[in-house]
Amino acid sequence: MDASGVAWVTGASRGIGRAIALDLANAGFDVIAAMRNPADGADLAAQVGDGGGSISVQRIDMNDPDTFVVPDGLRVLVNNAGIEREYLPVEHVDLADWRAVFETNLFGLVELTGRAIPVMRAGGGGVVCNITSSSILAAIPFYSVYRASKAAVSAFGESLRCEVAPFGIRVIEIMPGPIDTDMLAGSDRMPEAAAYDGYREMAEASYAGRKAVDHMTTPAADAAALVTASILDDQAPLKHGCDDLSVGLLDAWSSAPIALVGSPYDGQGM
Repeated sequence: MDASGVAWVTGASRGIGRAIALDLANAGFDVIAAMRNPADGADLAAQVGDGGGSISVQRIDMNDPDTFVVPDGLRVLVNNAGIEREYLPVEHVDLADWRAVFETNLFGLVELTGRAIPVMRAGGGGVVCNITSSSILAAIPFYSVYRASKAAVSAFGESLRCEVAPFGIRVIEIMPGPIDTDMLAGSDRMPEAAAYDGYREMAEASYAGRKAVDHMTTPAADAAALVTASILDDQAPLKHGCDDLSVGLLDAWSSAPIALVGSPYDGQGM
């Protein structure tokens, strides 16, 4: 696709969402950077280079569909907004945390996407880009809530890709690994699971694994450039990494025999 028209990015106040919004604007899109607190995006427009598109800021709360105002002329939707909670064993996670994470990471995303599709279809097509996580490609203890929400988004995107392809709408999934963001920095801690009987040793091993990826961290701007390239590529497959670790994990996943069996409804492959 050509880099023009409206792109809508959720969770654009910081991290990879902010970087994606800027990269899309500099590529030529008129970006609507959606975030809970618009003041956090007050400086975004000034960072768009000459010859690029534009950025405007919109308030959105993924838990409040009344704030979902789908822009006219929408061509690209980037579902990036997401939250996580404490790193706890399943037996110690309050059900309210499961509901809170799924409300933002899945249910809000589904409602927003459902409203965007008719606008994109009326405009002749576009791209839905779901930001999930490379963590769903490998079993990680104490991340069950976050990983389950992102795995649900992944499955949602697979079905959606089949449904909307006849309308000229492509669906892609970006599965980030260690990107230099506030969320990654916040994960640099001993899992809260360590405080519970029987989980200390596993929590220490899990934290050691988290520290081991520090040298693999990718700048958010570099990851965003790969996201933009995937959005613009009309022949792009469904799933993409945007850093060395996620690309490696995805390659390993793709080479597994079960992953070679494509959907009979998707001639474009996985």
